[in-house]
Order: sequence, then structure tokens, then C-alpha cells
Amino acid sequence: MWQQLRDQIRKGDTKALARSISLVENEQEGYESLLSELQITVHSKIIGITGPPGAGKSTLADGLIKEIIKEGKKVAVLCVDPSSPFHSGAVLGDRIRMNQWYTNPDVYIRSLATRGSMGGLHPKIIEITELVKSAGFDYIIIETMGVGQSEIEIVGLADTTVVVMVPEAGDEIQTMKAGLMEIADVFVVNKSDRPGADAFVKNLRQMMAPTFTTHKEEIPIMKTIASQHVGLPELFEIIKKLVNSVHENDKRYWLLAEKTWKIIQEQRMKDISKIKLIEEIKNIEALSFNLHRFASRFYKD
Repeated sequence: MWQQLRDQIRKGDTKALARSISLVENEQEGYESLLSELQITVHSKIIGITGPPGAGKSTLADGLIKEIIKEGKKVAVLCVDPSSPFHSGAVLGDRIRMNQWYTNPDVYIRSLATRGSMGGLHPKIIEITELVKSAGFDYIIIETMGVGQSEIEIVGLADTTVVVMVPEAGDEIQTMKAGLMEIADVFVVNKSDRPGADAFVKNLRQMMAPTFTTHKEEIPIMKTIASQHVGLPELFEIIKKLVNSVHENDKRYWLLAEKTWKIIQEQRMKDISKIKLIEEIKNIEALSFNLHRFASRFYKD
């Protein structure tokens, strides 16, 4: 079954890709064999889109799809939605915003639930991305759910990270700087037709100057109105330069090391589940429960 799925994915069969993603999500027995035998022949460029809720990330992704298709390229979009901590199902459906691309053979869109992951990404996002890469897409857009400072895992996965903000976020810059602000390869001030946009861009540019941050070079800041497709062609030109340059420096190796680290971490935690922890915690008297002593049972010999 796995070899057949692998061959179908290589031929661009999106139904086989969708089925394989579901099998990996649910950790179907033998899915590691499929992942180990994947053959990637197209160098997919991965664009991460992140930022606070309501910034217009999905609309921006929709506009980037249009720019990519105009160049005759194939694109896959992985939309990571918030999920309930109780049933792990997705709360939002970003694909609704991109329904014009449903029948386009060069576009594949998949919504994924975070399943409780605190970094804004799906726990199997690395494996799913590798599956999509093997299907021969030129670009892969990963849109994270927008959870604030903890949403920095995307930098370990994407070749280029786009942080989307809105003019009203001016008061939030200082609190975001330590986390989300430090991971950007390009800033997008979306909905820039709103009042205060120019002042916000000016303040952001001053704050993100190399003198005051860990960035060695000045980070591009783009103004867009994604709902009207304003500024998106120019944004895509900058993204193309950035994703091409990442493979000419040490960031590529850092990204690969980060992905490998995540896979090793996941495999070592494989025999520990939250359900199992809940059942064991229920058997301990609440007043005598010591969190650290309980946790040590799972990592000490």
C-alpha cells in the first residue's frame, strides 16, 4: 500500500496525497516507511505566513497563490487552524476563503488542526510538508493560526517567514518583539488603507533597524491591502529573492537541523500520551500530587 501511495504522490495524484496526509496524521502503522522512502525531485520553496489573529493571513495567502499561478508554478497551501483541546478538531476552515482554487490542478489546499500544539503548528507538520514536497510543488505556503509570542516554530520549517500585522497593532510591538518580531524575514503591514498605517510602518522600521535587533540586515517592510490585491505582486518579488538566498547561506543547515531535532524529539516521546497521563493522574490523591515527581517517572530510568 505504502509503495503504491508513494508512486501516486510522485505522479501528482492529490487524492493519494490527501489520503497519505490523513494516515500520517493518525500515525497509521507503517507510515514511517512511506516517509523514509519519499523521493523529492523538485526543490519546493517553503513560505511561512504568521501573525496575530485578524491580520488577514488567509487573504494574503490567497493573493500569493494568484501570483504563483501567474508564473506557471504549482503551489500547495497548508492552513493550520486552531483546534479544541478536548477533541482536537479544527475550529476554523481557511479553505473557505480560497474556494476559487478548488478546481485548479496546480493548487492543493489542506486545513490542519494544531491538536493542542502551542507553537501554532500541527504536530506532524514536518512529515506532512515532506509528503507535499514529494508531490512536486514549486511552492508550499504554511499559514499558522496566529497565537502570538509562542508562534515561533515556523522559523524552523520555512525558508522564508512573513509576519503579517495591521496598523492597529502599534501598541503591541514592544510585547511581541521578543518572540514573533524576531523571526521575520519580511514584515507585511496589511489593511494599510486604515488610519495610522504610515506612522506604524515608520515606527516598525525604526524598531527593526539592525542597530536595535539581532538581524544583521534591514528587514523589508511591505504595505498591502490583500483584499484588493494591492502590494502583493511586489511582496511576491521580495519573497522570491529571500527563498532563493536561503540556500546560499547557513540558514539552510540550521533549518535541516531544527527539523531533525523535532522528529527525534517526537519519536522519543512516542510512548507517552496525554490520555495515559490523565488516567495515571486520576489514580493519585490530589492533595499529595507533586508535578515534578510525577513527571520524573517518565524520563528517569
